[in-house]
Amino acid sequence: MTARALSSSISKGLRELRVHMSQGSASSKGLRDFIVQAYPGLKQAHPGLPILIREASGVESRIIARFEHGRERKIVVDDLTVGDVEQRFRTLVAGEK
Repeated sequence: MTARALSSSISKGLRELRVHMSQGSASSKGLRDFIVQAYPGLKQAHPGLPILIREASGVESRIIARFEHGRERKIVVDDLTVGDVEQRFRTLVAGEK
C-alpha cells in the first residue's frame, strides 16, 4: 500500500475522516495497523483533510467519512486484517454508494 495509491482513490468531495477504535482490543488490530501504515502518507498527500482518530476501550472499530453537503458513510471494520481494512477504506473514500 502506498500513499499515492490510497490518495488516488479519495473522492474530491471528501471533507473529513473519523476513526474510532479500541486501544488494545484484538478486534481493532487490523484498523490500528492500517492507521499506523497509512496515516503519515494520507496527511502528507492531503494536509487540509481533517483525520480524527479516537481511541476508547471497548468501542466498535469503524471509519466514518463525511462528504460535501453533509453526507456521511460509515464502515465497521471489527476483526478485519489490514488488507481488508484497506480495501473497505478505498471503497468508502471513493464516495461510492
